[in-house]
Amino acid sequence: MDRTSKYRRIVIKAGSNVLTRDDGRPDTTRISSLVDQIARLHRAGIEVILVSSGAVASGRSVLEQRTGRIDTVSARQLFSAVGQVKLLNRYYDLFNEYGIVCGQVLTTKESLSTRRQYLNQRNCMEVMLANGVIPIVNENDTISVTELMFTDNDELSGLVAAMMQAEALIILSNIDGIYDGSPSDPSSQVIRRVKPSEDLSRYIDPARSSRGRGGMATKSRISSRVAGEGIEVIIANGRRDNILTALALTGEEVLCTRFEPAPHTASGVKMWIASSEGFAKGVLRIDEGAAAAVRASKAASILAVGVTAVEGDFERDDLVRILSPDGTQLAVGRISCDSETARRNIGRKGLKPLVHCDYLYLE
Repeated sequence: MDRTSKYRRIVIKAGSNVLTRDDGRPDTTRISSLVDQIARLHRAGIEVILVSSGAVASGRSVLEQRTGRIDTVSARQLFSAVGQVKLLNRYYDLFNEYGIVCGQVLTTKESLSTRRQYLNQRNCMEVMLANGVIPIVNENDTISVTELMFTDNDELSGLVAAMMQAEALIILSNIDGIYDGSPSDPSSQVIRRVKPSEDLSRYIDPARSSRGRGGMATKSRISSRVAGEGIEVIIANGRRDNILTALALTGEEVLCTRFEPAPHTASGVKMWIASSEGFAKGVLRIDEGAAAAVRASKAASILAVGVTAVEGDFERDDLVRILSPDGTQLAVGRISCDSETARRNIGRKGLKPLVHCDYLYLE
């Protein structure tokens, strides 16, 4: 029996550069190693949610020689449709060797846009975990082909970690973490710890990886955001042997970048608002006095008296963005009335908040 971990629940994100070979085909040895390590964590009593890339690569390995001329979007749909089956079958067979059951959870960014759908997905994975089933999560690339796609699986893993109130998110990449210079420069060092709200932008190379949709800039942005919600984030090299067991079980010193969690966790509602802000249906512009109150206090609500303009058409409980007089976004919140009522009440005193502080996520 492995020793007790400090984690009760973790989310592991395995990227394309970890799960594929240099030729872009699935790395079966690496996938098998990943399953071996997750099985040890599972046996130690850790609830694991795996956000796995690799479906498109798996499908491409089957179909690349058969497809004729096909546009990029259609190719992604085709490869994903075939690859999801192949990838899940591989995971299923590998986990089954340990007597562990895994299940697939396919999602889209739009499916997180309403509180009900968000809770439905969370409840699904809670039931899986309660019954010892490991959720394997991926974006449904067969239908996510527009601007509504996740940036990449880094973004998806961050949303899942917040949704499931994990203690840690481990992002496995093909390098050891975030460097203070170019990773190819021998003098560069891995940044071992990042404090809450620490800005790493001067260290980040904006270039994306060759196979994934994102890059280290995305990893840093998502990691900072998730850590700000009270979840530890670790960026580590998924190609190192036994990296997961070292991070979560044995306590070995591991070369990686750790984002320290903020001391106060966000509520479940605010985590949903943060994850769904891209689906805001409208805008409330507020005056300088109201903006100052929002900046100064986490307990400030948006009152009609401080609103100067209402933009967009929305219904009660939709998400709206809160903008300062200069157009800077201050927050995202759940509105308590429809757009017609909000416009009618602009500048009025003594009314209930348009957005209560309990449903306001500050940027």
